[in-house]
Amino acid sequence: MKTENKYNAIVIGSSSGGMDALRKILSVLPKSFELPILITQHVSPSSDNYITQYLNKLCKLEVKEADEKEKIQVGKVYFAPPNFHLLVEKDKTLSLSTDSRVNFARPSIDVMFETAAWAYGSSLIGIILTGANFDGSNGLKIIKDFGGLTIAQDPKTAHSPTMPEFAIAATKVDHILPINKIGEFLSEL
Repeated sequence: MKTENKYNAIVIGSSSGGMDALRKILSVLPKSFELPILITQHVSPSSDNYITQYLNKLCKLEVKEADEKEKIQVGKVYFAPPNFHLLVEKDKTLSLSTDSRVNFARPSIDVMFETAAWAYGSSLIGIILTGANFDGSNGLKIIKDFGGLTIAQDPKTAHSPTMPEFAIAATKVDHILPINKIGEFLSEL
């Protein structure tokens, strides 16, 4: 018996080693994947959009940098632009902010996770991947508190295990998965 998907969006946070981890997840998702994906990857403020161009060539979904006031659409992957926080508004549009760094980062994973939790409530999936700091752990806890589904990359499969370790310590994560199983898990939801 097939049940209707109760999720409406996915947020992913990554840092050191994130490009490879994101490639492993996004490249396995089918063109028919029905959830929008919002990603904050820690990058240098002066980065170009190489990561979105690279992933767009490898993925069946459209991968792009988020634009101010853009309406979130299914089948698209939105990246926080370098040096901007990515926020999700209640009306399911995106906002960009140059407010102060949070957890030493702009874009900050916590900022995106927290605003997405407020906008989507229990219909949100939050995923923490590889990274060398604690950004995202509080945001993942908030997603869990709102009833969303939480996933952490198994730290043993992370380039930098610190971020998933902090997330696992901050909240009772629903699933701890090796990086090569996360895309498959999302496809089966």
